Amino acid sequence: MRLYNSKTQTTEEFSLRKPEVTLYVCGITPYDTTHVGHAFTYTAYDQLIRYLEMKGINVRYAQNVTDIDDDILKKAKETGEDWRELGNRWTDHYVDDMIALNVRPPDYFPRATDVIPDIIDSVAALTHAGIAYVKNGSVYYEVDRDAEFGQLSHLPRSEMLSVANERGNRPEDPNKRDPLDFVLWQAQTPGEPAWESPWGPGRPGWHIECSTMATKYLGKTVDIHGGGLDLCFPHHECEIAQVKPVREHDPYVRYWMHTAMVGYQGEKMSKSLGNLVMVDQLMDTFSPDVLRLYLASHHYREAWSYDEKDLRNYQELAESLSQAARVGSGQGGAFNPTVYGNEFRESMENDLGTPGALLALQRLAHAILDAAKGRRDINEAQEMLRKYGLVFGLTLGADTPEERVVKGWNAKKR
Repeated sequence: MRLYNSKTQTTEEFSLRKPEVTLYVCGITPYDTTHVGHAFTYTAYDQLIRYLEMKGINVRYAQNVTDIDDDILKKAKETGEDWRELGNRWTDHYVDDMIALNVRPPDYFPRATDVIPDIIDSVAALTHAGIAYVKNGSVYYEVDRDAEFGQLSHLPRSEMLSVANERGNRPEDPNKRDPLDFVLWQAQTPGEPAWESPWGPGRPGWHIECSTMATKYLGKTVDIHGGGLDLCFPHHECEIAQVKPVREHDPYVRYWMHTAMVGYQGEKMSKSLGNLVMVDQLMDTFSPDVLRLYLASHHYREAWSYDEKDLRNYQELAESLSQAARVGSGQGGAFNPTVYGNEFRESMENDLGTPGALLALQRLAHAILDAAKGRRDINEAQEMLRKYGLVFGLTLGADTPEERVVKGWNAKKR
């Protein structure tokens, strides 16, 4: 299998270090979820996981919840709700959406607040390494100490600050030596939750949460680290910077994957712009299979814009696939589906080429229906359709998610 590695900016052969693959995907900040952009990202990695599992490869998957964050506290203040209750409510909403979409649950689903002691240890290691500094109870990573900062995003230093500022950086912080330095531990401000630390009461910075959770649950080196493209800089860049100084030789991540942004009405779909199309509302009209087919029709690195007219086009395909999976088999000569299986696998092996794989499924479904009319034996072809349909999380008319999906996600609720 070949996958595009954002760090090298090339499509590389994906090799196994062990009989299993470890995958970490940056999860939600739980408020105003789940929109189509979220769904595109998490179904994309679901397709990767399911394809690897279909090949007999065990996947250990971690996805975090950023349950303590500037945005959470801001939203809680606006609504008058307790920040923890707000986060749990929206996390449960997200879980329900993932169940409805038949997304395979992660093996680990930690909240940032679950790992505060580990985060403190991570920050302390960076201060001991001399790459972080303490000022007025906050701890900052000193970017100028890292000669390779920018190795993932390939952004020139002259462009970094403006991008970081758009994505949560506080350049005006008087405690910083440089506006691009980023916070590892933020001193408590009045009225905000805090945890005790060697530097005084405070809370973790955003970037240190993910690198700590990834290594805690998946080990020193993570095979694949994923997320939306907007996380490449500064979030993922900072993750690399945080881990490298306290490692000897082991790389933090072997392959970096990023899903493209989803647009709507001419702009990126985002909470900040308020142009969100919510998944639960779409599923009032469309089946989960229709939505998953629509999402999978776009390559994970292809930027695209949501359009309900396009979504409606996938109702016919969903019905065709379901009919092909359920039509009765004849007793005549067996129909050989090998050519369609080859097309499916070749597409998926080529950097998770879901559009081509969907086309192979569509062709297989049409061939099954034609063979059924001729009263041929279509059992093998239907088995292939169901097997490959599961790679996209399709229920093929069953209308209920897999038992492991329901049980696994519900165990993540609090």
